Amino acid sequence: QIRYSIPEELTRGAFVGNIAKDLGTDVAKLAAANLQVLSDSDSQYFSVNVNTGIIMVSERIDREQLCGQNPRCFLHLKLAIENPVEFYRIEVEILDINDNPPEFPSEEVSLRIYELASLGARFPIQPAQDPDVGTNTLQTYHLSANENFNLNVKARTDGGKFPELVLERALDREFRAFHYLVLTAEDGGSPPKSSKIRITIQVLDANDNHPVFDKPSYGARLVENSPLGTLVVKLNATDVDEGPNGDIRYALSSHNSAALRQIFAINEQTGEIRVQGNLDFEEATVYEIEVEAKDMGSPTMEEHCSVVVEITDVNDNAPEVILTSFSSSLSEDAPPGTVVAVIHVRDRDSGEQGKVQCHVSPDLPFQLRKDYEHQYSLLTSTRLDRERVAYYNVTVSASDLGSPPLSRHTILPISLADVNDNAPQFEQASYEVLVAENNPVGSVLVTVSAADPDSEQNSRLSYSILRAGGTDPGLDPTRYLSIHPTSGQVSAKLPFDYEQTTYLQFHVEVSDGGSPALRNRTLVHIFIVDQNDNAPQVHFPRAGEDSAAQLRISPSITPSALITKVVAIDADSGRNAWLSYHVVEATEPGLFSVALRSGEVRITRALQETDASAHELLVVVRDAGEPPLSTAVTLVVLVEEKGPEALQGSEARATDGGGLPTITLYLIVSLVLISTVSLVGLVVLGV
Repeated sequence: QIRYSIPEELTRGAFVGNIAKDLGTDVAKLAAANLQVLSDSDSQYFSVNVNTGIIMVSERIDREQLCGQNPRCFLHLKLAIENPVEFYRIEVEILDINDNPPEFPSEEVSLRIYELASLGARFPIQPAQDPDVGTNTLQTYHLSANENFNLNVKARTDGGKFPELVLERALDREFRAFHYLVLTAEDGGSPPKSSKIRITIQVLDANDNHPVFDKPSYGARLVENSPLGTLVVKLNATDVDEGPNGDIRYALSSHNSAALRQIFAINEQTGEIRVQGNLDFEEATVYEIEVEAKDMGSPTMEEHCSVVVEITDVNDNAPEVILTSFSSSLSEDAPPGTVVAVIHVRDRDSGEQGKVQCHVSPDLPFQLRKDYEHQYSLLTSTRLDRERVAYYNVTVSASDLGSPPLSRHTILPISLADVNDNAPQFEQASYEVLVAENNPVGSVLVTVSAADPDSEQNSRLSYSILRAGGTDPGLDPTRYLSIHPTSGQVSAKLPFDYEQTTYLQFHVEVSDGGSPALRNRTLVHIFIVDQNDNAPQVHFPRAGEDSAAQLRISPSITPSALITKVVAIDADSGRNAWLSYHVVEATEPGLFSVALRSGEVRITRALQETDASAHELLVVVRDAGEPPLSTAVTLVVLVEEKGPEALQGSEARATDGGGLPTITLYLIVSLVLISTVSLVGLVVLGV
């Protein structure tokens, strides 16, 4: 057996060995012996030059193809020689050369590693394959520089080397989501050959990062009464995690009050906070909204921020008028400056819009005094008079300084309580009444009326009768009259007799029910009007027991001579006392006559002898009343001789000369007095 050793990959015709030499045979002999080379394989890698005895390479020899990973590789040849037939075994060892670099299965490999993988975790990499053997095969691996991984090469008993990545430093996907490494496989040839594989490591996200707002707090400013849907602020939070771990949902924190949740709403997807309720500066000037951002990882991680919303005031509130103290009833004698009400004003707006001014109408007897900021006192400015104005509606107007200003009007009803400051007043300063005498008892003669502008008890009037000054002390009006204490009706207690009393004067006093009571008086004049209730009374000549007056005349009496004068008096007055005298019967009609007014009885002609010696006259005295009253006297005229006649005539003359003038004067004075009193009464009544 002959053994040769040649490296693989020799070119065709490369020298392997000299068989003639090695067999110790002449070359010519080998050629004559018909030398043949027989191979055990299908391929004919070698050939022999029979002329030279040299074995040469006839085909490319690839040791890795022939022997794979066997450490030793042999090709066996047989040499056949004829004459005689001999066989020689030739063994050609194919020596490995470093003609193959280590080869990875692929140029790139991807790994997915959880970012929370524990330190020391190992991640195998498919090894490189080097068909060379011995020192020319894969000897080592090299890992590119990095911060997180080291290389560990695991050797197996069969000599295989398997690379492993060992995690030496914790991964942070948010810091570096991908790691790019290069693993180099190197054999031991000279020069060594190598190959590389790119390792892409994708760090798988773990929910290890909470959402982060781009600002720790947000600020916004809104006008109160902003319409619903107004955008307050758009929040922005980011989560460096990915997938559900980085998917953020926004919500109002549970720390917010229920009232705030009714005012603001947040879109969980976009983070937009919008107005959904009424914004009122007067209820809150600043809202602090706590917002949370949550990711969708498991477990969920969240972050919080605050949104400060400042509300800008607008003049949307009218001033408020609050009565701290108020008396709806005020005594009419309250002096100027009396406090009626204490008013507190406020405006829920701010700044100039919250400043309030108050005023009342200058036409009212009230004024406002500013005590201090936001408080006024309503005072009386002048004297009050309930009888002139009993009730006031005082309008207090409060206006703010906004633009446009808002105002509010409050009406304060004030009634004046009565004070007994007004005395009763009669409708007339005096009353004049004509009352016919013989009036019935209880008849109303006159009604006096007074009025008191005060009210209630102060206006309740009571009437009474008082004696008037200057009147006859013996003439007590209360004897004849009574007055109803409330109606003022003056009634007669007794009938009047003109012949006894022609005039009555008295005071009626009225007093109110106040305390102290106020009084007033009026003067009442009662004129008694005469009635024709008295018949005339004949005073002269005096009638005898037979109701006849005897007169004596001389037969020679001259015509028109005064025989006598009938004197009558009527206690009535005026027309009722106007008397007339009439001869209604005579024994000798036409012989005597009576003066109509004076009552003088005269003879109308001279007596004749044929005339009777005694004449009887019926003289009727009649007044002018309606109906008229009368009385009669019978005159008996006796015609006698001179002696008795002279006596009777002198008596008649004496009577006529002494008594008649006095009676006449009395009658004249009475008529004048009555006429004067009546005239004065009529004038006063007319006034």
